[in-house]
Amino acid sequence: MASSADLARRQSIALVAGESSGDLLGSRLLAGIRERLPEVRLHGIGGEHMMAQGFTSDWAMDKLTVRGLFEVIPRYREIKGIQNELRDRLLADRPDVFVGVDYPGFNLGLEEQLRKAGIPTMHFIGPQIWAWRGWRIKKIARAVSHMLVIFPFEENIYRNAGIPVTYVGHPLAEVIPMQPDLPAARARLGLAADRRVVAILPGSRMGELKHNGEGFLAAARLLRKRDPQLQFVAPMAGERQMAFFQEQIRQGGYEDLELKLISGQSHCAMEAADAVLVASGTASLEVALYKKPMVISYKVVWASYQIMRHMGYQPWIGLPNILAREFLVPELLQHDATPQALADAMWHQLEDHAHQQRLVRRFTDMHHALLRDTSRESANAVCEVLGARRK
Repeated sequence: MASSADLARRQSIALVAGESSGDLLGSRLLAGIRERLPEVRLHGIGGEHMMAQGFTSDWAMDKLTVRGLFEVIPRYREIKGIQNELRDRLLADRPDVFVGVDYPGFNLGLEEQLRKAGIPTMHFIGPQIWAWRGWRIKKIARAVSHMLVIFPFEENIYRNAGIPVTYVGHPLAEVIPMQPDLPAARARLGLAADRRVVAILPGSRMGELKHNGEGFLAAARLLRKRDPQLQFVAPMAGERQMAFFQEQIRQGGYEDLELKLISGQSHCAMEAADAVLVASGTASLEVALYKKPMVISYKVVWASYQIMRHMGYQPWIGLPNILAREFLVPELLQHDATPQALADAMWHQLEDHAHQQRLVRRFTDMHHALLRDTSRESANAVCEVLGARRK
C-alpha cells in the first residue's frame, strides 16, 4: 500500500472560502491536512490564513465577500463569472476532493455541479438551516458527499436527512484561550491598563461597515459622555475597510473619540475589552469564547431585512444566544439599533457585574462543549474521503 506521502504527490484538494471567518476556519482544516499529507496540492479561493498553509488562491478572496440578498445584485455577474470559471478549471483538473468552506450561496451550487461530474464534495460548516432556509437540506443532499459540522446538535439534522456527517467541534474553541489575558492584550495594543475598554466590531464586509459603522460610532460617543475615561478599539479586516471607517469617523466628526483603529487583531481587541459592540455573525461567537459581555447588532438594506425577518425559525440571530437557547446578551436589529439603544444596552453590559459573572460561567461551559481537536478531526474526515488510511 502506498504511503501517505506517495499518495499526496498525486493528489490535490480544492477549497473555496469567501470571507475572513471562512479563511480562518479553512486554515485550521488545512493545518490538519498538511500534517497528514504534506505534499498535497491545495488550491482554489482563500485568504491569507489559508495561504499561510501553502494554499494557492486563484482569485482574491475579497472578490466574493458580500452579504445581503439585495447587496449581492450589483456583484452577481462578477461572482457568477468566477464560479463558472472555477468550475470549468476544476472539471478539467479533477481534484480528488472539493471542500466548500462555509459560503453556501456560492459553494453549494459549485459542489452540486462537481458532484454530478464524479468529484467528491465536502462542506465544512453546515449552512444555518436550523435558523432559516430549512429547505436547503434538499440541495445539500444533492450537492454534498460529506458534511463537516461545528455544532453538536447539527449531526442529527444531517444524519436524519441521509447525509454523511462528522461533528468536528468549532475551530475557534481551540484558537481562543479558555482564560483570556486582559492585561497582556491591552499591553499589546497600547491601551491604558486602568481604564475600561469597549471594542467596536461593525463587521468585516464593506456592506456591514456601511450599515453598522455610523450607528456604532454614535453609540460610542454617547457612552463616552457617560464615562469620559472609556477607551475604544476597532479592528478593521483590511485596508479598504480601514479607509472606509476612517472616512465615516471624519464625516461624522468622531475624531474626539479616543478610538484606536487597528489592522486585523480582532481577537486581541476582544481579549482587551470589558465589553464588545459587535455585528451579528461569527464574531459574536468569538466574543463569547473570550467570555466578554456584548451587544449584538445588525442592519442590512430595508428590502433584505423584510425578506429575512420572515424566514427565521427561532427568536435569536446571535450565535451565543442560539447555542444558549435564550437571550444571554441583547440583540438590537435594524430600526431598533439606534445609537441611544445601543449605548444603553452597552452601558448595562459594562455596569452589571452580576450579569458579567453569569456570562463568564455560561460562556465557559459553551467553550468546553465546542472544544475538540478540530484540525485533526476534520483532516481525518477528508482523508477518509480521499481513501488515505487513518494514522
